[in-house]
Amino acid sequence: MKEIELIATTTFGLEAIVKEEVRDLGCEITGVENGKVTFKGDLKTIPRANLWLRSAERVLLKMGEFTATDFDELYEKTKALPWSDWLPVNARFPVQGKSVRSELYSVSSCQSITKKAIVDNMRERYHRDLFDEDGPLYQVQVALLKDRVTLTIDTSGEGLHKRGYRELTTGAPLQETPAAAMIKLSRWDEDRILIDPFCGSGTIPIEAAMLGRNIAPGLKRNFASEDWPNIGKSLWGETREEARDSIKAELEPRLIMGTDKDDEVIGIARYHARKAGVEDTIHFQTKPFAEFSTRRKYGYIITNPPYGERLSDRVEVEELYREMGRKFQELDTWSYYILTSHPNFESIFGKRASKRRKLYNGGIECQYYQYYGPWPPRAR
Repeated sequence: MKEIELIATTTFGLEAIVKEEVRDLGCEITGVENGKVTFKGDLKTIPRANLWLRSAERVLLKMGEFTATDFDELYEKTKALPWSDWLPVNARFPVQGKSVRSELYSVSSCQSITKKAIVDNMRERYHRDLFDEDGPLYQVQVALLKDRVTLTIDTSGEGLHKRGYRELTTGAPLQETPAAAMIKLSRWDEDRILIDPFCGSGTIPIEAAMLGRNIAPGLKRNFASEDWPNIGKSLWGETREEARDSIKAELEPRLIMGTDKDDEVIGIARYHARKAGVEDTIHFQTKPFAEFSTRRKYGYIITNPPYGERLSDRVEVEELYREMGRKFQELDTWSYYILTSHPNFESIFGKRASKRRKLYNGGIECQYYQYYGPWPPRAR
């Protein structure tokens, strides 16, 4: 099949990280906009992108893009796209839609017109009037922004943050995709210690361990396009096998650490690490932050502490931030990276960040405060 165009969707603020991940796959970037990175590849790029992108949310097959200001135009231009090159005769192809500042503002009407256009395209190809739609899933999306229509098919199924290892839940968990992005933004290197003193269910240490050992984040889950006949099980199998072969041996023991005051939560973190295949790489320990200390030098702290979103928790959280400031600033050879939504974090923490970046955690607008420490001296 000829060259195809794909879209990696992402939460706001992670576009640059996803762009870097796409480029690491060897793909040509064709566009970067809010919430998405567009790139070119071949058929094998679909399984590779789904298996390897750590910070993206979905991988969409871009079917076409055009301007439409009335329903006739939407129908004709949609029908002209090569739907039957991708959709088999028994395909399930529900249509989702969204419209922002467009003449065609009725989402339900846009969905209906798009569905009719695809059906008519398939009628001409398969020479039949009815389709059972009992085969593989091809989730179609029609997205309109200022009269510009983008038509895609979702190759992922569930969002890419669903790695397959986090089965148990805790209060206010950090999703896997922003956790991976936090680690990548820190430029952490796998030969340096990393500690998360508020690790909760273990997402940051687990994502770090997977990154350090070059474990593809999608290796333990399934994707919608695995059932697509024009990709085939063999191509998916080949790509998975290549990913397994690229896994590195264990990192140095105890190099990655996660602590939390809740013993039950630490038990969940250990379970998730075991599911992810990195239980021997991470040391989890029940420890309140008041007991936090380390004798190691030139390490990283990457953490997502409590935010104090409820007023009743605000005083306690602000005292915690003061304690964090006292303890972290004593580690003058360390780098520390902190995600929080608290608007006055820097003044409470007692130090201005080297850099800050807006990120979103579960729809909450946060700042990622980055404090750069010195690099360790070069070995002679």
